[in-house]
Amino acid sequence: MALADDLWTIVGIPAHPLLVHAVVVLLPLAAVCATALAVRPAWRPKYAWPVLGLTLVGVGSVPLAQKAGEQLEARLAGLENPLIQRHADLGNDLLPFALGFGLAVVLLVVAGRLADRERAAAVESPEIPRTWRRIAVVMAVLVVCTGVASTVQTVRIGHSGATAVWDGVGVN
Repeated sequence: MALADDLWTIVGIPAHPLLVHAVVVLLPLAAVCATALAVRPAWRPKYAWPVLGLTLVGVGSVPLAQKAGEQLEARLAGLENPLIQRHADLGNDLLPFALGFGLAVVLLVVAGRLADRERAAAVESPEIPRTWRRIAVVMAVLVVCTGVASTVQTVRIGHSGATAVWDGVGVN
C-alpha cells in the first residue's frame, strides 16, 4: 500500500474499496464456518484452528478498511453527500460487532477443547460434572448470534456504500 497525501492507495486506486472486500468476504465466511463448528462439535478438533485464523484475519481487516474509509471520506469532504455520511456512520459501528464475534469464536475454541477433555474424562469416571460442556453450548449459541449480527451489519454497511457510490448513476 502506498501512502499518497494521507490516502492509502493500491496501484493508484484508493485502498478502501479494495480492503472492504476483505471484510465483506472474510467476516461472513468466518461466521458461516464458526456456525458450522458451533453446531457440529465433532468438527472442532480438525477445523477449530483454521476457522479461528480466518476469523482473526476477517476481524483484523475491519480497522484497516475503516482507516482507509476515513481517509477517503476526508478526501471527499467537499461533496457533502448524506449517503456517504450514512455509510461512514454505519461503518464506524462494525468494529464492536466484529470484536464480539471474534471473542466468541476464541471462547468457543477454548471451551470446546476443555469440553472435549471433560467428555473423555467422563468415560472413565461418569461423575465428572458437565461444566465445560455446558459452557461450550452457551458459547456455540453466542457464536451463532454474534456471527449473524456481524454479517447483517456488514451487509447493511456494504449496501449503504454501494448506494452512496451508485445513487443517481444511470447505467444504460
